[in-house]
Amino acid sequence: MFLVALPYGVLHGGYWTLLALVAAAIITCYTGIILVECLYEISPLNDEKIRVRETYVSIAREVWGARFASRIVHTAQFIELIMTCILYLVLCGDMMYNTFPIMSESAWTVVASFFVVPCAFLRDLKAVSRLSFGNAIAHVVINVVVVGFCMTQISSWQWSKTPVLINIHHFPVSLGIVVFSYTSHIFLPSLEGSMRNRGNFRTMLYWTHGLAGLFKFLFAYLCFLTFANATQEVITDNLPTEGFKALVSICLVAKALLSYPLPYFAAAELLERAFFQGRPETVLSSCYAFDGMLHTWAVVLRIFLVLFSLILAVIIPHFALLMGLIGSFTGTMLSFVWPCWFHLKIKWHDLRWYKKALDIAIISSGFMCCGVGIIFSTSSLVEAYQEQP
Repeated sequence: MFLVALPYGVLHGGYWTLLALVAAAIITCYTGIILVECLYEISPLNDEKIRVRETYVSIAREVWGARFASRIVHTAQFIELIMTCILYLVLCGDMMYNTFPIMSESAWTVVASFFVVPCAFLRDLKAVSRLSFGNAIAHVVINVVVVGFCMTQISSWQWSKTPVLINIHHFPVSLGIVVFSYTSHIFLPSLEGSMRNRGNFRTMLYWTHGLAGLFKFLFAYLCFLTFANATQEVITDNLPTEGFKALVSICLVAKALLSYPLPYFAAAELLERAFFQGRPETVLSSCYAFDGMLHTWAVVLRIFLVLFSLILAVIIPHFALLMGLIGSFTGTMLSFVWPCWFHLKIKWHDLRWYKKALDIAIISSGFMCCGVGIIFSTSSLVEAYQEQP
């Protein structure tokens, strides 16, 4: 979904953003592998690998203890999921306003939120998967159309416009966007556990991260070469004719609305597992009645979650800057720092010195990117508000 902001990252980071796209694919592939390694221990009887942990939280529990692990990881996971929901609504408002400026961007965001209110009634992943199928179709259409248009402009590509030097004020935002586009580690333990042949997990990661890195590199660079210094936060805003732009924008809005249910459903489930399982697991009672239906008060709470994402989307209507901020915080922690931290803590005595050095280097760079990214993304958001009329 967030491919549309990558060319904007190239605008401010130039070749360094393109290098970061490749480096992030390699690093997140590595951290995904070591995260899954933390699920296993070697049996003292026959030296076979035994899966003794099941989730990201269970790995964190081994390192931080039962008291703090769930809270830390669940908080980071919830922030990332709900912020993803907010980004989808921000994108809808931005696209509709730039295509049909008959209402304000905030008003279009409110209109878009009405289409996702029914998500409050979702009870299982089957319904979510049907919506995600439509999302996949829209994704293919948008990418083919945008890349196809860029290829028709090959004779006017502006090769000399790609920045060589880093703009220190804007590059951290670009780096946050890059990191956010690779955040999938919270799902990897469950994914690996569901594979028919778990021995193919590494091969799967190599292929997916390799292809993702290649396509993101090409998409970001081709779009920037086409529009150069005129590149917008959302690349579809650069499309030439109003009819063409409107068609792609509507497809992108449809994709955003169809993408919303998955992170929303995951965020709702996360809250339910943490607070609404009934005694003795939690203080509050279950959201589900004996017949499997949601209680009325649970539906109200879920609708409030939609409204919460809407309120923040209206307050922070800056797609790329918000994505850079999220990527700098939760994306860096979940995909860079914590997997290496857990790997060192759990496998310290089994690791060679160069693997320890690599993990420490990734942790150090992750903390640095996190701190710098948060500072500059926040600063850019403040400037964006000050420039508003």
